[in-house]
Amino acid sequence: MKNVLVLCTGNSCRSQMADGYLKYFAKEKATIYSAGIETHGVNPRAVAIMKLDGIDISQNTSNNVSEYLDIDFDFIITVCDHAQENCPHIPSKNAKRIHQDFFDPSKVKGSEEQIFNAFKKTRGQIRAFCEEFVAEEL
Repeated sequence: MKNVLVLCTGNSCRSQMADGYLKYFAKEKATIYSAGIETHGVNPRAVAIMKLDGIDISQNTSNNVSEYLDIDFDFIITVCDHAQENCPHIPSKNAKRIHQDFFDPSKVKGSEEQIFNAFKKTRGQIRAFCEEFVAEEL
């Protein structure tokens, strides 16, 4: 079984969505961890948009990457440029590092519809990325 770390700035939105999809697509092929270089709590809108696609991340927690320094990861996936640029060294021997910057829908200001659509768009991109990652790497 492979160990996969999904890393973002605050482990609240994009990494949480990726965590949900990776667990869904990988099933028993991998153990999925998600973390941030900071912890901001799980974004309620991320929980809601994932629920609309049948993925429940309501019990997820926001974790700091320092909690996982003893795990030897096979893959470290950064889902935002800030995390890629500011992540502390993670001492996994042979981890393959993959970077895919996703737009942060939690930064959108506007109507509820505009915010919903931003979350939906990012969710779709993350879903496609995760499905492809599992098919190609696991």
